[in-house]
Amino acid sequence: MTYEDTLAYVPLLAHLTREELQALAKSCREGQFKAGTTLTSQGDTGVCLYILTSVKVRITQTKSPGGAEVELGTAGPGDVLGEMALLDDLPRSATLTAIVDVTALLLPVWAFRTTLRSHPDIALKLLSVLSRRVRQAEDRSYE
Repeated sequence: MTYEDTLAYVPLLAHLTREELQALAKSCREGQFKAGTTLTSQGDTGVCLYILTSVKVRITQTKSPGGAEVELGTAGPGDVLGEMALLDDLPRSATLTAIVDVTALLLPVWAFRTTLRSHPDIALKLLSVLSRRVRQAEDRSYE
């Protein structure tokens, strides 16, 4: 599977054209993380999007400073983590830890934003996806 095929599975990017996906794929790289390695920590600045291509990571969160760590779940092959880091500069909301050796496709934030400057239609498509997400969240809040 090519990097652009993998990117096409990311819900935020699924509506992009093949050319747009190829432009983003040029900046991707494969990352490998040993079991027990922290991929990213809660509170860190988001530096990339992770698309897991093998095995699982554990997702945890600490609710308050010095508080107990709570396991939110696990993510595995095909799961996408950190996509909001592509769009905002807010800190990570959870910690990702490799349960076993993990392979992931990484799309760096700086490369994503550089590609947006040369392919502005990508930004318009992302706005549409985000607008739909906000509408869905609002609809659920009235239930």
